[in-house]
Amino acid sequence: MVPYIDMHCDTLMRAWMRRRSDLLHLKGMVDLARLGAGGCKAQFFAVFLPPVELVRRLGPLFPSDEDYIKKCIAIFHHTAQLHPDLLAQAKTFEEIEKNAAAGKLSGILTLEDGRAVNGRMEHLDRFYRMGIRLISLTWNAPNCFGEPNGSSGGLTSFGREAVAHMNRIGMMVDVSHLSDRGFSEVAEICRQNGKPFVASHSNCRALTPHPRNLTDEMIRALADCGGVIGVNFGPDFLEQGQPRFRKESRIAAIVAHLKHMIRIGGTDCAAIGTDFDGINGRLEIGSADRMPLLFEALEREGFAADAIEKIAFRNVERVLRETIY
Repeated sequence: MVPYIDMHCDTLMRAWMRRRSDLLHLKGMVDLARLGAGGCKAQFFAVFLPPVELVRRLGPLFPSDEDYIKKCIAIFHHTAQLHPDLLAQAKTFEEIEKNAAAGKLSGILTLEDGRAVNGRMEHLDRFYRMGIRLISLTWNAPNCFGEPNGSSGGLTSFGREAVAHMNRIGMMVDVSHLSDRGFSEVAEICRQNGKPFVASHSNCRALTPHPRNLTDEMIRALADCGGVIGVNFGPDFLEQGQPRFRKESRIAAIVAHLKHMIRIGGTDCAAIGTDFDGINGRLEIGSADRMPLLFEALEREGFAADAIEKIAFRNVERVLRETIY
């Protein structure tokens, strides 16, 4: 079985919404049992901040961003305490290797939507101390970092300083959901600092013209910085024009996006970012235990074993080695 690293799932949000504090058996797309069955080596667990409009509408029924983040992280730590033989947090690349040698899954904590940083560098440092090792700078609304996908704006002055600071302290910069202009500004900052950046769960705009996907120019820029793109399994990002209530995520479409990434940016830029527990529809690979189907499909398509391993885990490992510490 090919081991793999998945750069994005929304499982902590799902567990919190269901009032579950143990990720062993969630009956969703991702849990410890499914990750083990699928051969996962490391899973990036995102703390996704729900839309501001929803939080305001729910009012006192919803915790503050700060409390919500703490609750989601507590779920992760509680699971690791309950199942120390299965899961351990990883804050460095060396810890990922140590966990793998012990037969444990590495969990890497991330933050999706940097609005909780609230324009203060000390908050960024505090999230780092809490163990967060990647931030998706924006979601689908402007925040202290900058403008989201579909916008003509870019990074704020704080956003530019914060990206450089993330490069310094050992926190990965994620441009999934960021505007095109913001992407270009991140690329320039990371290029100057000699650091890779990532698009943790994005696809190719040339194949599916969604503003969340990357243009060929963006793929080249990211690859030139040594970064990776995690192919997203969500139907909206794989194929356009699907019926609203019968959207499908086909393995063939996932393979097509990987092929395009590699054709434009080279084999070293392709990776996996499923977006499990944050997507829906009829998914051929709809849970972590079915991940071997992707690698079998790549082999049938003529991908060499070395290329499959790069897509599955080696490319992300290289970026982790260069960015988090």
